[in-house]
Amino acid sequence: MDIPQIIVAPMAGGPSTPALVDAAAAAGSLGFLATGGATARVLEEQMAQVSGPYGVNLFTRQAPFDSLDDVHRLAGDRELPEVDLSNGFDAKFAAVLAAEHPPVVVSATFGPFTREQIDALHARGVAAWVTVTNPTDAVTAAATGADALVVQGPEAGGHRSTWTIDETPDDRPLPDLVRSVAEVVDLPLIAAGGLRDATDVAAALALPGVVAVSCGSAFLLADEAGTSALNRELLAEGGPTVASRAFSGRVARGLETDFSRNNPDIPPVYPYLVPLQAADRRERPRELAYCLVGMGVDKLGGGPAAAILAGLAPEQAISG
Repeated sequence: MDIPQIIVAPMAGGPSTPALVDAAAAAGSLGFLATGGATARVLEEQMAQVSGPYGVNLFTRQAPFDSLDDVHRLAGDRELPEVDLSNGFDAKFAAVLAAEHPPVVVSATFGPFTREQIDALHARGVAAWVTVTNPTDAVTAAATGADALVVQGPEAGGHRSTWTIDETPDDRPLPDLVRSVAEVVDLPLIAAGGLRDATDVAAALALPGVVAVSCGSAFLLADEAGTSALNRELLAEGGPTVASRAFSGRVARGLETDFSRNNPDIPPVYPYLVPLQAADRRERPRELAYCLVGMGVDKLGGGPAAAILAGLAPEQAISG
């Protein structure tokens, strides 16, 4: 497939919408539907609403916990919520293959596709990308037959795509991380993390192996994004971001909150933390804000997605 130089990254939890995806396509970019932990039915409904070329991002299955002791300690006397460690992967993967208007690419977060899954995507004319955060995972993803790798640096908003919940993510800046990946694989690379303006984009595109950049946080305030009213308000106010397990129990970058400041040592309990905090978050929405965003919040702006793309693009990067 022809990969546009600037991609609108998948943003689970609401920001990625069919409208944003279609706006990206109309501007010569490629947007992603991102259902995260939502159901296959949600993905089916969203795919049916898209008219242009698009991508789909899937969270892969999470390994079972060796012990739920940390979860029980956090829950206290509350009953543990039911969680889906598979992220509904099988049903959503099947929905992609059965879609009347399938995506042009499916990307994997939290782990790689298997060779059989990649073969199934290729048989449907769909490219397979894998998100990696270190050279070791890049080698594994390449060996399974991935068509391209999304190299996600520590500056990125949202969850860091480590392949286990307990590992400490590679904290090398995006340029250093990309170079280390380019040394061990010979695949097209998509650089992701903290790219806020045309200067950032141009610098990332100049890195070895990079054919495109993936920008997510830059579109959180886009007219077509499904970002919640509270998070739009918080983003407009700005502030520092932090990479922490305090948002979900898995390392993610978001706007710093009282909870993240006071709880820097939350154990790896994803995906239990968010449902455990649901009632408290309704009562204390700012203290427990779940506003995942990358570094450089002060550079974010609103307006149509096409205008944001134009502001990110070096000359000839985006058509239309």
